[in-house]
Amino acid sequence: MSRRATGKRAGPLAELPTELAQAHRFGKTRSAQSTALLEDYVELIADLLAATGEARPTDIARRLGVSHATVIKTISRLKREGMATARPYRGVFLTDNGKELAARVRARHRLVVDVLLALGVPREAAEADAEGIEHHVSEITLKAFGRFLQSQAPQSPKQSRV
Repeated sequence: MSRRATGKRAGPLAELPTELAQAHRFGKTRSAQSTALLEDYVELIADLLAATGEARPTDIARRLGVSHATVIKTISRLKREGMATARPYRGVFLTDNGKELAARVRARHRLVVDVLLALGVPREAAEADAEGIEHHVSEITLKAFGRFLQSQAPQSPKQSRV
């Protein structure tokens, strides 16, 4: 009797999650994609402000590889969400909420890069891959990443004697 006749599935579909679990996973991914853009912008704006003292839409567009019009549209969204302010001829500045988000995103990015480096991924690939992973990784996974990195750190002589 064939597997089809017995109602059993073969291959990877045999592990199909419940509808609710799968819908939750896909919903989480769509949500992460929606916020990823804003996170990239606040992180870049914070970096530009720290490095040059200003974050001009032209510089943001060049660094993200998008049009000036796209940057202006996204800055408007950041302003609506309370993450940024913009002054004519002065560039873009982050609000306290924007600064906090940028710090969280930067820390998440560094943690993902550090895990990838610990796994032997070359730095350039780790940096590029972290740009996507950082927006989709859960807090549970981030904590596991932190524990993994701590377990990989060499122990000080005082700790190793205990």
